[in-house]
Parts: sequence; C-alpha cells; structure tokens
Amino acid sequence: MTTEREGDQLLVERVQAGDRGAFDLLVAKYQRRLMRLVSRLVHDPAEAEDVVQETFIKAFRALRHFRGDSAFYTWLYRIGINTAKNFLVTQGRRAPTSTEADAERAEGFDDADSLRDINTPESVLASKQIAHTVNAAMEALPLELRTAIVLREIEGLSYEEISEVMACPIGTVRSRIFRAREVIAEKLRPLLDFPVDKRR
Repeated sequence: MTTEREGDQLLVERVQAGDRGAFDLLVAKYQRRLMRLVSRLVHDPAEAEDVVQETFIKAFRALRHFRGDSAFYTWLYRIGINTAKNFLVTQGRRAPTSTEADAERAEGFDDADSLRDINTPESVLASKQIAHTVNAAMEALPLELRTAIVLREIEGLSYEEISEVMACPIGTVRSRIFRAREVIAEKLRPLLDFPVDKRR
C-alpha cells in the first residue's frame, strides 16, 4: 500500500506526463484543506476562494519543476501561504511582523497541555466562550505566528513540515508556535482562572 506522499507523487508524475485529470484529483484532495488554511489568513470567504484558485493555478504552472524533494502538500501549502501574503499586501492589509521568542524557551513551554485539557465540568459550560476566545486570539496574531500555529494545531503538521512550508529554520518555527501559544494562553487565563458564575 502506498503512503499519501507516494500517492501524491504518482499523481504529480502523471500531471508532468500531460494527464490533466491527475491534477483534478490533487485539487479535489487538497481544496478543502487549502481553503481551511487560507481562510485563517484571508478572512473574506470569496477572497479566500480566489486565493485558493490562484494557488492551484500557480501550482499547476510550476508542477513541471516539482521534483518530490518535499511532500506535495507542503509544497502546495507554501504556495498557498505566499499567495495569501501577497494578496494581503496588495490589499494594503499587511499583518504586523512578529517578535521572535527564544527557541529554547519554546522547548520548555508546558502550558500547551493545559490548553487542550479543559474538560472539567465547570469549563464545559464555558467551552463556547473559550473557543471564541481562542479564535479571536488567533485572528489577532501576526501573520507569521498565526500561520505557524494553524499549520501545527489545525493542520497537524510536524515542525519539520512547517519549516518546509514556511521556508524558515525549525528553531524559528518553534519560537513562532511558542509565542502564539503564549498569547492564546494569556487570553484564556482569565476564563480558566475564575469560577463560571463570575464570567457572566
């Protein structure tokens, strides 16, 4: 049985050999995932759709140069993120640049587990508020931090894959994820520290 990466590579090779139908299969496979990623960066759904469509057009044109050094989806995500960034810049909506945290501090960040383990009886009542707070905190993050945390926590990519997608060292990826988690944890702290009745 072939792995996902091997299956994608076979489709890529078919496209490179002139089989346009194979590209349609790649689009069908990754369109929803790419839309989910781009929507976190470009908030207007119609604009996000345009960015996704442009990403696939760019990917199709560049596919003849794809050699399989990285997985197809990391290559596609990198094109998607760059297309979204370029779109935001042309719209005059450039996200502020992030301040980098110390990568060693990122290694020692241990509040992440408590962010996931919030299923106490009291917090279940506030889960909608918590989800809203997390989403709002993510939306407010600088683009580089938001991209890193989305790729890690929502797309489930490894640090190595995120490093490939974002074209930056793993240490930078770790520090961006650390900073993003730190900001989100800070926004969540008031919700997690007080009893439910004080939240009203």
